[in-house]
Amino acid sequence: MILLINKFPELDKKLIDLLESLEPEEWHKQTVAKLWNVKDVAAHLLDGNIRNLSILRDGYMGLKPEINSYQDLLDFLNGLNAEWVQAMKRVSPSLLIDLLKHTGKPFNDYYANLDPHAKAQFSVAWAGEEESSNWMHLAREYTEKFLHQQQIRDATGRQGLMTDEYYLPFLEVCMYALAHTLRETPMEKGSVLKMKIVGDISGEWLVQYNGEKWLRIESNPDLSIETEVRIDSYAAWKLFSKSRRAKDLSDQIEISGNQALGEKALEMVSFMA
Repeated sequence: MILLINKFPELDKKLIDLLESLEPEEWHKQTVAKLWNVKDVAAHLLDGNIRNLSILRDGYMGLKPEINSYQDLLDFLNGLNAEWVQAMKRVSPSLLIDLLKHTGKPFNDYYANLDPHAKAQFSVAWAGEEESSNWMHLAREYTEKFLHQQQIRDATGRQGLMTDEYYLPFLEVCMYALAHTLRETPMEKGSVLKMKIVGDISGEWLVQYNGEKWLRIESNPDLSIETEVRIDSYAAWKLFSKSRRAKDLSDQIEISGNQALGEKALEMVSFMA
Protein backbone atom coordinates (compact mmCIF):
# COMPACT_ATOMS: atom_id res chain seq x y z
CA MET A 1 0.00 0.00 0.00
CA ILE A 2 1.20 3.50 -0.80
CA LEU A 3 -0.42 6.61 0.72
CA LEU A 4 0.09 9.75 -1.36
CA ILE A 5 -2.56 12.24 -0.26
CA ASN A 6 0.07 14.46 1.39
CA LYS A 7 1.75 15.03 -1.97
CA PHE A 8 -1.28 16.45 -3.77
CA PRO A 9 -1.13 20.02 -2.38
CA GLU A 10 2.60 20.18 -3.21
CA LEU A 11 1.96 18.87 -6.71
CA ASP A 12 -0.83 21.41 -7.25
CA LYS A 13 1.38 24.30 -6.12
CA LYS A 14 4.11 23.22 -8.51
CA LEU A 15 1.55 23.05 -11.32
CA ILE A 16 0.23 26.56 -10.68
CA ASP A 17 3.75 27.98 -10.40
CA LEU A 18 4.62 26.25 -13.67
CA LEU A 19 1.59 27.52 -15.57
CA GLU A 20 2.01 31.07 -14.27
CA SER A 21 5.60 31.05 -15.55
CA LEU A 22 4.66 30.20 -19.14
CA GLU A 23 5.05 32.70 -21.96
CA PRO A 24 1.98 33.10 -24.21
CA GLU A 25 3.51 31.09 -27.06
CA GLU A 26 4.44 28.21 -24.74
CA TRP A 27 0.79 27.35 -24.17
CA HIS A 28 0.68 26.18 -27.78
CA LYS A 29 3.74 23.91 -27.66
CA GLN A 30 3.15 20.29 -28.64
CA THR A 31 3.43 17.67 -25.88
CA VAL A 32 4.17 13.95 -26.09
CA ALA A 33 0.40 13.45 -25.77
CA LYS A 34 -0.01 13.27 -29.53
CA LEU A 35 -3.21 15.28 -29.97
CA TRP A 36 -2.67 17.81 -27.18
CA ASN A 37 -0.63 20.95 -26.71
CA VAL A 38 0.30 22.44 -23.33
CA LYS A 39 -3.02 24.23 -22.89
CA ASP A 40 -4.96 21.09 -23.78
CA VAL A 41 -3.10 19.11 -21.11
CA ALA A 42 -3.77 21.80 -18.50
CA ALA A 43 -7.45 21.70 -19.48
CA HIS A 44 -7.46 17.93 -19.02
CA LEU A 45 -6.08 18.37 -15.50
CA LEU A 46 -8.97 20.71 -14.73
CA ASP A 47 -11.37 18.09 -16.09
CA GLY A 48 -9.91 15.58 -13.65
CA ASN A 49 -10.59 17.87 -10.69
CA ILE A 50 -14.13 18.66 -11.76
CA ARG A 51 -15.04 15.11 -12.73
CA ASN A 52 -13.79 13.68 -9.42
CA LEU A 53 -15.63 16.27 -7.36
CA SER A 54 -18.86 15.94 -9.33
CA ILE A 55 -19.01 12.15 -9.38
CA LEU A 56 -17.38 11.14 -6.11
CA ARG A 57 -17.99 14.04 -3.74
CA ASP A 58 -21.36 15.20 -5.08
CA GLY A 59 -22.67 11.86 -6.36
CA TYR A 60 -23.54 13.34 -9.75
CA MET A 61 -22.74 10.92 -12.55
CA GLY A 62 -24.09 12.90 -15.50
CA LEU A 63 -23.69 10.58 -18.48
CA LYS A 64 -24.34 6.91 -17.73
CA PRO A 65 -22.88 4.86 -20.57
CA GLU A 66 -23.36 1.15 -21.15
CA ILE A 67 -19.98 -0.41 -20.47
CA ASN A 68 -19.55 -4.09 -21.32
CA SER A 69 -15.81 -4.31 -21.84
CA TYR A 70 -12.50 -2.61 -21.13
CA GLN A 71 -12.54 -1.23 -24.68
CA ASP A 72 -16.02 0.24 -24.13
CA LEU A 73 -14.71 2.04 -21.06
CA LEU A 74 -11.62 3.24 -22.89
CA ASP A 75 -13.67 4.55 -25.83
CA PHE A 76 -16.06 6.35 -23.48
CA LEU A 77 -13.27 8.03 -21.52
CA ASN A 78 -11.40 9.03 -24.67
CA GLY A 79 -14.59 10.61 -25.99
CA LEU A 80 -15.16 12.54 -22.77
CA ASN A 81 -11.56 13.76 -22.76
CA ALA A 82 -11.68 14.92 -26.37
CA GLU A 83 -15.00 16.74 -25.93
CA TRP A 84 -13.74 18.59 -22.85
CA VAL A 85 -10.45 19.65 -24.41
CA GLN A 86 -12.23 20.89 -27.52
CA ALA A 87 -14.69 22.97 -25.48
CA MET A 88 -11.87 24.45 -23.37
CA LYS A 89 -10.12 25.88 -26.42
CA ARG A 90 -12.28 28.98 -26.02
CA VAL A 91 -11.06 29.51 -22.43
CA SER A 92 -8.05 31.75 -21.81
CA PRO A 93 -4.91 30.47 -20.07
CA SER A 94 -5.48 32.99 -17.27
CA LEU A 95 -9.00 31.72 -16.58
CA LEU A 96 -7.80 28.14 -16.83
CA ILE A 97 -5.26 28.81 -14.07
CA ASP A 98 -7.98 30.42 -11.92
CA LEU A 99 -10.21 27.36 -12.34
CA LEU A 100 -7.38 24.99 -11.43
CA LYS A 101 -6.75 27.03 -8.27
CA HIS A 102 -10.45 27.01 -7.43
CA THR A 103 -10.89 23.24 -7.81
CA GLY A 104 -7.55 22.02 -6.47
CA LYS A 105 -8.20 22.52 -2.75
CA PRO A 106 -11.70 20.94 -2.75
CA PHE A 107 -10.23 17.97 -4.63
CA ASN A 108 -7.49 17.54 -2.04
CA ASP A 109 -9.84 18.08 0.90
CA TYR A 110 -12.24 15.43 -0.39
CA TYR A 111 -9.57 12.77 -0.73
CA ALA A 112 -7.91 13.68 2.58
CA ASN A 113 -11.12 12.70 4.39
CA LEU A 114 -11.59 9.31 2.73
CA ASP A 115 -10.88 6.03 4.51
CA PRO A 116 -7.93 4.73 2.46
CA HIS A 117 -8.96 1.12 3.11
CA ALA A 118 -12.60 1.49 2.07
CA LYS A 119 -13.79 0.31 -1.33
CA ALA A 120 -13.30 2.83 -4.12
CA GLN A 121 -16.18 3.60 -6.45
CA PHE A 122 -14.02 2.78 -9.47
CA SER A 123 -11.49 -0.02 -9.80
CA VAL A 124 -8.00 0.43 -11.24
CA ALA A 125 -8.46 -1.70 -14.34
CA TRP A 126 -4.96 -1.28 -15.74
CA ALA A 127 -3.62 -3.01 -12.61
CA GLY A 128 -5.98 -5.94 -13.18
CA GLU A 129 -8.20 -5.01 -10.24
CA GLU A 130 -11.94 -5.62 -10.38
CA GLU A 131 -12.30 -3.89 -7.02
CA SER A 132 -9.90 -1.33 -5.57
CA SER A 133 -9.40 0.40 -2.24
CA ASN A 134 -9.40 4.17 -1.97
CA TRP A 135 -5.63 4.27 -1.48
CA MET A 136 -5.15 2.64 -4.87
CA HIS A 137 -7.65 4.93 -6.55
CA LEU A 138 -5.84 7.89 -5.03
CA ALA A 139 -2.51 6.47 -6.19
CA ARG A 140 -3.93 6.36 -9.71
CA GLU A 141 -4.96 10.01 -9.41
CA TYR A 142 -1.40 10.85 -8.35
CA THR A 143 0.01 9.24 -11.49
CA GLU A 144 -2.46 11.20 -13.62
CA LYS A 145 -1.52 14.52 -12.04
CA PHE A 146 2.20 13.76 -12.17
CA LEU A 147 2.10 12.57 -15.77
CA HIS A 148 0.24 15.52 -17.21
CA GLN A 149 2.31 18.08 -15.33
CA GLN A 150 5.44 16.30 -16.53
CA GLN A 151 4.15 16.43 -20.11
CA ILE A 152 3.91 20.21 -19.79
CA ARG A 153 7.37 20.45 -18.23
CA ASP A 154 8.83 18.24 -20.94
CA ALA A 155 7.29 20.35 -23.71
CA THR A 156 8.48 23.65 -22.25
CA GLY A 157 11.88 22.57 -20.97
CA ARG A 158 10.98 23.18 -17.33
CA GLN A 159 11.99 20.30 -15.09
CA GLY A 160 11.07 20.00 -11.44
CA LEU A 161 9.24 16.70 -10.96
CA MET A 162 11.99 14.25 -11.90
CA THR A 163 13.12 13.81 -8.31
CA ASP A 164 13.00 11.02 -5.75
CA GLU A 165 10.25 12.90 -3.94
CA TYR A 166 7.81 12.97 -6.86
CA TYR A 167 9.01 10.52 -9.51
CA LEU A 168 9.67 7.45 -7.35
CA PRO A 169 6.05 7.34 -6.06
CA PHE A 170 4.89 7.65 -9.67
CA LEU A 171 7.03 4.66 -10.66
CA GLU A 172 5.92 2.67 -7.62
CA VAL A 173 2.27 3.04 -8.61
CA CYS A 174 2.94 2.31 -12.28
CA MET A 175 4.54 -1.00 -11.32
CA TYR A 176 1.20 -2.30 -10.06
CA ALA A 177 0.51 -3.01 -13.74
CA LEU A 178 3.54 -5.26 -14.24
CA ALA A 179 2.14 -8.58 -13.01
CA HIS A 180 -1.12 -7.90 -14.86
CA THR A 181 0.81 -7.23 -18.08
CA LEU A 182 2.38 -10.70 -17.85
CA ARG A 183 -0.87 -12.49 -16.95
CA GLU A 184 -0.95 -14.46 -20.23
CA THR A 185 2.78 -15.24 -20.23
CA PRO A 186 3.27 -18.38 -18.11
CA MET A 187 6.80 -19.41 -17.23
CA GLU A 188 8.46 -22.06 -15.12
CA LYS A 189 7.35 -21.84 -11.50
CA GLY A 190 9.62 -19.52 -9.55
CA SER A 191 10.72 -17.47 -12.57
CA VAL A 192 11.54 -13.88 -11.63
CA LEU A 193 11.54 -10.74 -13.75
CA LYS A 194 13.16 -7.56 -12.53
CA MET A 195 12.28 -4.16 -13.96
CA LYS A 196 15.02 -1.68 -13.15
CA ILE A 197 14.90 2.07 -13.67
CA VAL A 198 18.37 3.51 -14.12
CA GLY A 199 19.86 6.98 -14.40
CA ASP A 200 19.37 10.08 -12.26
CA ILE A 201 16.39 8.41 -10.56
CA SER A 202 16.66 4.69 -9.92
CA GLY A 203 14.69 1.82 -8.46
CA GLU A 204 13.84 -1.80 -9.08
CA TRP A 205 10.70 -3.91 -8.91
CA LEU A 206 10.28 -7.68 -9.12
CA VAL A 207 7.52 -10.09 -10.09
CA GLN A 208 7.59 -13.87 -9.74
CA TYR A 209 5.54 -16.61 -11.40
CA ASN A 210 4.08 -18.96 -8.76
CA GLY A 211 2.92 -21.61 -11.21
CA GLU A 212 -0.45 -19.96 -11.75
CA LYS A 213 0.09 -16.23 -11.96
CA TRP A 214 2.64 -13.44 -11.62
CA LEU A 215 2.91 -11.65 -8.27
CA ARG A 216 4.87 -8.65 -7.03
CA ILE A 217 7.59 -9.65 -4.60
CA GLU A 218 10.19 -7.88 -2.49
CA SER A 219 13.83 -7.83 -3.54
CA ASN A 220 15.90 -10.68 -2.10
CA PRO A 221 19.65 -11.23 -2.70
CA ASP A 222 19.06 -15.00 -2.80
CA LEU A 223 16.67 -14.78 -5.75
CA SER A 224 17.78 -15.94 -9.18
CA ILE A 225 16.73 -13.28 -11.70
CA GLU A 226 15.83 -14.90 -15.01
CA THR A 227 15.10 -11.68 -16.87
CA GLU A 228 16.07 -8.07 -16.19
CA VAL A 229 14.64 -5.08 -18.04
CA ARG A 230 16.58 -1.83 -17.66
CA ILE A 231 14.93 1.45 -18.64
CA ASP A 232 16.39 4.94 -18.49
CA SER A 233 14.56 7.05 -15.94
CA TYR A 234 13.76 9.82 -18.43
CA ALA A 235 12.21 7.30 -20.82
CA ALA A 236 10.16 5.33 -18.30
CA TRP A 237 7.33 7.81 -17.78
CA LYS A 238 6.80 8.10 -21.52
CA LEU A 239 6.81 4.33 -21.94
CA PHE A 240 4.41 3.53 -19.11
CA SER A 241 1.93 6.18 -20.27
CA LYS A 242 2.02 4.92 -23.88
CA SER A 243 3.28 8.32 -25.01
CA ARG A 244 6.13 6.38 -26.61
CA ARG A 245 6.54 2.66 -27.23
CA ALA A 246 9.57 0.46 -26.68
CA LYS A 247 10.63 0.63 -30.33
CA ASP A 248 10.81 4.42 -30.06
CA LEU A 249 13.05 4.21 -26.99
CA SER A 250 15.25 1.25 -27.95
CA ASP A 251 18.49 3.12 -27.22
CA GLN A 252 17.28 3.68 -23.63
CA ILE A 253 16.16 0.11 -22.93
CA GLU A 254 18.13 -3.08 -22.33
CA ILE A 255 16.89 -6.64 -21.77
CA SER A 256 19.04 -9.42 -20.34
CA GLY A 257 17.81 -12.99 -20.07
CA ASN A 258 14.52 -14.08 -21.64
CA GLN A 259 14.02 -11.59 -24.48
CA ALA A 260 10.39 -12.52 -25.17
CA LEU A 261 9.45 -12.09 -21.52
CA GLY A 262 11.29 -8.79 -21.33
CA GLU A 263 9.58 -7.50 -24.46
CA LYS A 264 6.20 -8.45 -23.04
CA ALA A 265 6.99 -6.54 -19.84
CA LEU A 266 7.77 -3.47 -21.95
CA GLU A 267 4.15 -3.48 -23.15
CA MET A 268 3.10 -2.38 -19.66
CA VAL A 269 0.76 0.62 -19.68
CA SER A 270 -0.22 2.11 -16.33
CA PHE A 271 -2.96 4.40 -17.64
CA MET A 272 -6.27 4.09 -19.45
CA ALA A 273 -4.67 4.42 -22.87
